[in-house]
Amino acid sequence: MIPKDIRDLLGLTPGQTVDVAALDGRISIDVTGVGMHLENRDGVPVAVIDDEVPALTTTQVRAAVEQLRR
Repeated sequence: MIPKDIRDLLGLTPGQTVDVAALDGRISIDVTGVGMHLENRDGVPVAVIDDEVPALTTTQVRAAVEQLRR
């Protein structure tokens, strides 16, 4: 189970899929990527998400930046 403070920091929701891997003797937990596809718009390929993605709040971004600085 991922601790609640980390779930909140990452914006994880119940049932959301994550990728877990062992890297350099550590456990890495990554939020699974957003489903997307490419569409051709005026001759230019554009990445389009398949599902709605909630916007990050300023608080979430600041918390993530602070976590990376440690």
